[in-house]
Amino acid sequence: MRILVVDDEKQIRRILSVLLSEHNYEVSEASSGEEALKLQAELQPALVLLDLSMPGMDGLETLKQLMQTPSPPEVIMMTAFGTIRSAVEAMRLGAFDYLSKPFDNEALLLTVDRALERRRLSREVEALRTELETRYGFSEIIGLSPQMQEVFRMMAKVARVDATVLITGESGTGKELVARAIHRRSSRRSGPFVSVNCSAIPETLVESEFFGSERGAFTDARESRAGKFETAHLGSLFLDEIGDLALDAQAKLLRALQERQITRLGGTRSRQVDVRVIAATNRNLEQAVSRGEFREDLYWRINVVNIKLPPLRDRKEDLPLLIDHFLDHFNKELGLAVKTIGRDARALLLAYDWPGNVRELENTLCRAMILCECTTLSPQDLPPRIRGENEAAESAPAADPSQVKLSDAVSQMTERIERSLIVSRLAQLRGNRTATAQSLGVSRKTLFNKMRQYGLTHEEDDEGAD
Repeated sequence: MRILVVDDEKQIRRILSVLLSEHNYEVSEASSGEEALKLQAELQPALVLLDLSMPGMDGLETLKQLMQTPSPPEVIMMTAFGTIRSAVEAMRLGAFDYLSKPFDNEALLLTVDRALERRRLSREVEALRTELETRYGFSEIIGLSPQMQEVFRMMAKVARVDATVLITGESGTGKELVARAIHRRSSRRSGPFVSVNCSAIPETLVESEFFGSERGAFTDARESRAGKFETAHLGSLFLDEIGDLALDAQAKLLRALQERQITRLGGTRSRQVDVRVIAATNRNLEQAVSRGEFREDLYWRINVVNIKLPPLRDRKEDLPLLIDHFLDHFNKELGLAVKTIGRDARALLLAYDWPGNVRELENTLCRAMILCECTTLSPQDLPPRIRGENEAAESAPAADPSQVKLSDAVSQMTERIERSLIVSRLAQLRGNRTATAQSLGVSRKTLFNKMRQYGLTHEEDDEGAD
């Protein structure tokens, strides 16, 4: 792979060129930011070693422009005048890592190897997305395994027709993601996609939720309201966890699907609805039918085409791609700078069975990346269950119980619980601090203070937070 060394000091360029050439890298040199941009266009290097302080166009401005090129390289910033603020700014602009002069040769080579490995994996994920988009049109779903290739084939077929679809699979396998992808590739793509979690609707509210209500239909019904069927008119209606509907609600749903019309609660006028139903469940509906818990006629109404999503443990060859996809995703979405996953941490992630499937993997990596205090994720950043340890071990007092005062033990436990809650909620809410503060019932200022106290943020990140 080609590496471009950018530094206004000729001696530094030569030292790095010799070192990297001895390790079988192709090396080019540039003495300024302007020359670097020109060589980037000509040579398309995989990696740029970029000095921060240069006359003319400085390193940060050069970095900005490199990141805007059609095929941006990985960039490692170099400086003898490093500050935390400039390092954070470089990371936010897209730099892979940050090195201070004078260099330790082994550390530099290790950083170069990690940067090029990330580029290779990113290219692999991008190639997969392109292949999936070209072949099936489903680039937002990651999977190279034979099981997922079969899912893609089924999705491609069913997206072209207006048939009812039943998506089955364990919790966390991505049933709604598949439903949305089918909708986006269907003839109804310009219409709405309306999602309903059937397990979250109280039995007494199912009818008004599905079909809407007229003013005065029940207490507090101060105005007429459209239901989910009307809202999804000319689009797709996704009925998640349909197996959790009560039998009475199933009968009403069946009638709406058969007649393609609904009547609002408290109303008398029928309304025509044109919706495509995509249903999903983690239950075995055939067994539910045999036990009398699910209507057989509704089962056959929704089970025109069945797409079965495999659990993550049955397609472990997809784990490396999913891990690197989420690593890249959360770095961009949350403004994090976790560039790589250490070998030991990656081995733990690959060995775990993931009973919560892709959703558990996603939440675990989000939590671990928020906790991570450097650019490489380590085993200690992962939850105890991934490390094969008892979850309770994290919350137990570390000192000898016979030597701990009650007040100190309470204080330690309180801090551990607070930190765990904050990390868990941040992961759940994808790093949205305002929403996290609201869900925890504290002010933004209190949350930021707690995050600083527990080392979950940096001073630069908190500027203007209050």
